[in-house]
Amino acid sequence: MKRSLILAGMALAVSTPFAAEVKAEELTVATFMPPQHHINRNLFGWFGKEIKERSGGSLTMKLFPAGQLGAGPVQQYKRVVEGVADITFGVSAYTAAVFPRTMLVIPPGKSKNAKESTTRMWNVFDKYMAGEYKAVKNLGVFTVAGSLWASTRDMSTMGGLKGAKLVPYAAMTTPILKAMGAVPVQMPVTQMYTGLSTGTIDGTYASYNNITPPWNFWDVSKYVVDNIPVQFAATFVAMNKERYQGLSPAHRKIIDELSGKTLSMEGAATFDGADNRSEKMMRSSDKMKKVKWVKVSDAERAKMDAAVKKGIESIFADYEKRGIKNAREIYNALNQ
Repeated sequence: MKRSLILAGMALAVSTPFAAEVKAEELTVATFMPPQHHINRNLFGWFGKEIKERSGGSLTMKLFPAGQLGAGPVQQYKRVVEGVADITFGVSAYTAAVFPRTMLVIPPGKSKNAKESTTRMWNVFDKYMAGEYKAVKNLGVFTVAGSLWASTRDMSTMGGLKGAKLVPYAAMTTPILKAMGAVPVQMPVTQMYTGLSTGTIDGTYASYNNITPPWNFWDVSKYVVDNIPVQFAATFVAMNKERYQGLSPAHRKIIDELSGKTLSMEGAATFDGADNRSEKMMRSSDKMKKVKWVKVSDAERAKMDAAVKKGIESIFADYEKRGIKNAREIYNALNQ
């Protein structure tokens, strides 16, 4: 009887690897997105569930959306490096100098959606981009497809683009917008609604999800323009390096298993899924009755694509001046 109790106890210990000797940990996660945004609900909902289940409840997370741990999206990378939050979600373009090679995923190329773009990026990530994340524990990098222009004027032609104050997904694409005749204006996504409303800008690159709640660009746009040269916002989920290293080996193993391409593809799927839902909403909502949905013609798109190629050559030249001599090679690898 005594022997059977001992064996039963040993079996229990083996079956519960995260027993009392593993210190309970709660990770703080900061996003600048509003609480109802799909990145909070879907990506971090998935992440929180995974770490809790895999750790037997000894590793959990607490989400702080809407800039609760620091207002505005621009400082998200700084916040994770300094440990203001254990984990942050941010937009790479807001700290472009840190991620110059990652930024080459942003200009138009062969990809049409976040899944395609993120897959292509991870095919070459270790070779070209991994070195840009040494200051943090990189949990994931993925893209958002800017496949529309939300605007207050018709920008479906090169003539309509001429002189238009247009917000790109990153300042590095300025030569592309200039080649198309537009006037690039830099502005974070949290200010674009007001920019369109007040006339500070004439248009902005947008995902379908930007048009509908929670961003509601359809309230302040007169036009939605599609069949445009798609730009991609590069985004990251990063963890404070010291916080990661301070976890138990078992907890670090869980983080490692979820990091990299695994989390990145979840992020891409989150944005593509939101875009699919928003496109359906746009096609059925009365809100769109006040917005003209126009499509760039094949002839005008060919002109825009030619301008894109011209602008990209200027980007390569700028990279060369900054000492990054393989920018063309990286861009081509991203668009195989």
